[in-house]
Amino acid sequence: MQQELFELSTQLGKILSSKHLTVSSAESCTGGLLGHVLTGVSGSSEYYLGGIIAYSNQVKESLLGVRPETLAEYGAVSEQTAREMASCVREKLGADIGLATTGIAGPTGGTAIKPVGLVWIGISTNAKIEAFECQFKGEREEVKNSTVNKVLRHLIDLISKNE
Repeated sequence: MQQELFELSTQLGKILSSKHLTVSSAESCTGGLLGHVLTGVSGSSEYYLGGIIAYSNQVKESLLGVRPETLAEYGAVSEQTAREMASCVREKLGADIGLATTGIAGPTGGTAIKPVGLVWIGISTNAKIEAFECQFKGEREEVKNSTVNKVLRHLIDLISKNE
């Protein structure tokens, strides 16, 4: 799986470079894996500005600027939080695109309403902010890898459509 992630990252990097776009990331459930994969490509400093690993709600609020009301009303694993994380990291780091991951990688932490494997991915650009829900299967590392895979594939598709 790791090899596939680095291949996707290489493909994404070529697209970002060709379009002169920059990206930043706000990660919760992936714990830095997205940033690791993005920076695993030589030359990634051309398009990857940096990231914030915002695992706790306090960090989501203090470093990213996620509103406490959002976390209180919807929780950390929600569409609203993913949207705010993506938007805030894009603005704070001055990137063209902000990426966010928030979810429950497991094996603990899941509930009937928010089960293990539930992940929200947020993507923010100057034109729009979107978030989408995913439900991944597997152990903790599989959920994290699947999340990064989905982020990379979705961003490749999104940027390629805008050609």
